[in-house]
Amino acid sequence: MHAWVIWLIAAGVFAIAETLSVDFVLLMIAGGALAAAGVAALAAPVALQFAVFAVAAVALVGVVRPMAKRRLELPHHERMGIEALIGKNAVVTRTVDQQGGRVKLAGEEWSAEAYDPTQVLEIGRTVKVMEIRGAAAIVWAAEP
Repeated sequence: MHAWVIWLIAAGVFAIAETLSVDFVLLMIAGGALAAAGVAALAAPVALQFAVFAVAAVALVGVVRPMAKRRLELPHHERMGIEALIGKNAVVTRTVDQQGGRVKLAGEEWSAEAYDPTQVLEIGRTVKVMEIRGAAAIVWAAEP
């Protein structure tokens, strides 16, 4: 069996094993094995094949792996769905008071209520979403 085939099999084994760990280390080692397979296909000596494997694997683990992990990790503090709307600005489209009203929020029209029961927020006013209660945005505007 040719050496390059053995290196390809090793790369495949490492790549498959990566699916169990999902830490990118074994995938980077598989990349090193692919580099060694390329060198072996050129009939390089076994010592050179192992040297290329080691250098490529270390370089991939040290350089590519950290970049891949940063790229794929989601920030843990990122809010999604309705939680992401809290703190956003909205524009009053129908006067908002304690009884209700309407605001344009994230490109959509929402039912709204005033956070401060004494506030009456006129059309065109920019307000901040303090919370979402059911299907209504609870909004507040500091006095100008």
